[in-house]
Amino acid sequence: MPDTADTFAWPAEIAATARRIAPHIRITPCLDVTWEDRRIGLKLEYLQESGTFKARGAFNRLLSARVPPAGVAAASGGNHGIAVALAARRLNVPAHIFVPLITPQAKRDRLQAMGADVHVGGAAYADALAACNAFREATGAIESHAYDHPATLAGQGTVAREWQYQAPDLDTVLVAVGGGGLIGGMAAWYQGQVKVIAVETEGCPTLHEALAAGRPVDVEVSGIAADSLGARRAGSLMFPIAQRHIAHSLLVSDEAVRQAQQWLWREARIAAEPGGATAFAALLSGAYRPTPQERIGVLVCGANLDPSLLAQDAS
Repeated sequence: MPDTADTFAWPAEIAATARRIAPHIRITPCLDVTWEDRRIGLKLEYLQESGTFKARGAFNRLLSARVPPAGVAAASGGNHGIAVALAARRLNVPAHIFVPLITPQAKRDRLQAMGADVHVGGAAYADALAACNAFREATGAIESHAYDHPATLAGQGTVAREWQYQAPDLDTVLVAVGGGGLIGGMAAWYQGQVKVIAVETEGCPTLHEALAAGRPVDVEVSGIAADSLGARRAGSLMFPIAQRHIAHSLLVSDEAVRQAQQWLWREARIAAEPGGATAFAALLSGAYRPTPQERIGVLVCGANLDPSLLAQDAS
């Protein structure tokens, strides 16, 4: 895997990763929608195996390492755990998933249905990560970090590679951020060829605060998207990439995310979870104002939610 200091080595690694994981992941479609009389390109990554982009990194981690008999252990707000459980089941590897109390019951149920050994405890992702690390030390299980590992970063970077082939006319892409594995991988692929905009909720400003401080720092996380975007500290692996290749970092309110969820359901019948709708919220709320001729792409990255939450907009 390339060192982050040499960001120009990442595209080759991402291309190799795309070939490695190709038998196990979907090529997700793109869809143009009309917003304020302009064409917006959506990348429907929520249609990926496991319901989020995270299947890419999870498969790459297991396919590029020797997995011990104890299997794989991962800490997750839910989505990464689901992806690891999927990859582990497909590759006949035991999976141990550690989730915090804020993880929705629907995600816990899905983890158990996929055959994972689910451990619930702690108030936030950092607590689940501490428990996961203790388990690994005791058992020898391999780690699958949600965002701060080269194999994870390269796996998530395949989203950008795929999208560039599908939509080569994009000027700008808006991407939701948790710990930064997704946007770090995507920025490592684009390397300034396409403007990459980071979008976080006001309750989970992890990368926003890190960029302001010039280094990853701990932040308190809360709010509507905390289960999927609620990493307390940005990944050290992606941070130099973010500093070099991310154009802007924006924050949106929880209410803006709710409105984005409702708009996506009403106009395109996309049932996005809060984290999956966060990037689109930057457009709807005016947090990001594109120029008249700018061709915008928005990544809809996850849909692991209870669809009944959108029932009020079903008509």
